[in-house]
Amino acid sequence: MKLLKLVPDNTNIHFLKWRMPFFVVSGLLIAASWALVIVNGLNLGVDFVGGQMIRVTFVGQNDAPVSEMRREIAGLGYGDPIIQRFGQPNEASIRMKLPEGSDRQPDLANTMAERITGALKAAHPGIRIDGVDSVSGKVSGELFQTGLMSLLFAMIAISIYIWVRFEWQFGVGALFALFHDVSLTLGMFAITGLEFDLNIVAAILTIIGYSLNDTIVVYDRIRENLKKYRKMPLPELLDLSVNETLARTVMTSLTLLIALIPLLFFGPASLFGMAAAITLGIFIGTYSSIYMAAPLLIWFGVKSDSFVPAADVPDKAERIARGEA
Repeated sequence: MKLLKLVPDNTNIHFLKWRMPFFVVSGLLIAASWALVIVNGLNLGVDFVGGQMIRVTFVGQNDAPVSEMRREIAGLGYGDPIIQRFGQPNEASIRMKLPEGSDRQPDLANTMAERITGALKAAHPGIRIDGVDSVSGKVSGELFQTGLMSLLFAMIAISIYIWVRFEWQFGVGALFALFHDVSLTLGMFAITGLEFDLNIVAAILTIIGYSLNDTIVVYDRIRENLKKYRKMPLPELLDLSVNETLARTVMTSLTLLIALIPLLFFGPASLFGMAAAITLGIFIGTYSSIYMAAPLLIWFGVKSDSFVPAADVPDKAERIARGEA
């Protein structure tokens, strides 16, 4: 029985032929993404702007009626709640953003919690309120800064690792590819208005890890081919390296998509943003490894002899004597 091959052997796609148009498009997308982030801003979740979490248990029921609670709370005019099951199937947590003006009038938050718990008790007589916790805007703001710093430090640490393992050109190329991926992900959240919370920070870190893994595989093959084909023009060598790793890239991406697409369409609403971010990240991470990380090596001056150690005079004489020169 023959094995199924999604990518034929010995592919010869000229990826680098279109490097300039794709590089221009990527630059425009990065600029547009940051413009959207600055103009529209991000729809920060409770984790980053402060809010309240109400924990409830539906005594005598097998499951918490999440859809009913979402509809009842949204009707109070405080916005859409974030409701998740936790612990037992009949237990749930409700997260709400702080109402506008609560920084000047703290009683507004208490009033909101009282109205929500009152509406739930009226609609569900068997409900038990297990606790009401508040997160101040100051604490959430510090959490937002910490999340952004974690992304920045992760990208810098990754670039230093690649710099040490390869050369500085590879480290800068990988950093630019990661910047491209993070920028386009933030642009998606700015244009769609999806909630940006700690789950999305975790998704972006996942995207960074996936994109980095793909980039390192391509870079490692480039380094091997630089040693093997010393006289091959660099654009052709980069095309060869990308084609040689194409089957692995396609299979890895497809495997991840098989797991993500059902979660995207049939998973809980609380995980939709995270699933959407990682799904987008798979495509842009693969794209940036080919059209961002690889072409930058040409512009940074990597040559066919970059990884060939320079031989001294005795070494050359010995090679000539053996007839290897």
